[in-house]
Amino acid sequence: MTPIAWLIIAAIVLPLAYFTWVLATLDRRGALAVQSNLGRGFSQSGSVVTARPPAVLSVAKRLTPGSYEAKLDRWLALAGRPASMPLEKLIIAKPVLALTGAVLAILLFRAAPTSPNLGIGVVVTALGYFLPDLLVYNKGIKRQEAIQLELPNTLDQMLISVEAGLGFEAAMARAGQHGEGPLAQELTRTLQDMQVGRPRQDAYQAMAERSSVAELRSFVRAVVQADKYGIGLAKVLRTQAKQSRVKRRQRAEEKAMKLPVKVLFPLIFFIFPVLFIVLLGPAAINIIQALT
Repeated sequence: MTPIAWLIIAAIVLPLAYFTWVLATLDRRGALAVQSNLGRGFSQSGSVVTARPPAVLSVAKRLTPGSYEAKLDRWLALAGRPASMPLEKLIIAKPVLALTGAVLAILLFRAAPTSPNLGIGVVVTALGYFLPDLLVYNKGIKRQEAIQLELPNTLDQMLISVEAGLGFEAAMARAGQHGEGPLAQELTRTLQDMQVGRPRQDAYQAMAERSSVAELRSFVRAVVQADKYGIGLAKVLRTQAKQSRVKRRQRAEEKAMKLPVKVLFPLIFFIFPVLFIVLLGPAAINIIQALT
């Protein structure tokens, strides 16, 4: 066998062997004993003992570094924590998809052992592992863009409500009830956090941490400072709404100025050649016929 074939076999067999070794060396008896000892007091007091997580989830968490798991949790927070993609499901799906891609790569290489098939197999395996990350990251980016787009109108609506005599939290509730999109969901969640007993400033800070929009973070900081020092919230809302509208206009102008540069490359490589062929093609054909 060639060295490339041995390298492929090692790249497939070694991860599978490590995965099998992790499954075989799980201390199930020790985990059950610890869980029973910890749950004994709760069971005696009448509380419900939580179920042990599945073995697949435990193995997937052991295979996933802690920092990488924290990054996935951050991306899920930016994406609004969709119900179809919880963190546990995401951690399990990544090695399963990678293993499926590796199996497909092996079958493809066995059918035609060539270098292009080897490269395709590696790409498919890597794509299977990082595909959930790409989906969550893309969803998070779109959600933050929607929040950034909705923020000026929402601030204007809250400003009108506050100037009409409503309190700040009542204005937030009104904007959350009558609004549509992720920003209304964030406002509603912040109010729910305060209703269950979370401090007001902590709830505002949590809303800012769940977003990467700079305008929303600035708004939260201004509201927290106004609440701490007793500044009128109507003035804060008016200033923040004005700044948000100015920044939205600046972003629109920036995109408009970038548009000619983005159009330049398709114009040069796709439109100009076709235009030259249409204009100069008949003349070139006549010249060739005259010379021949």
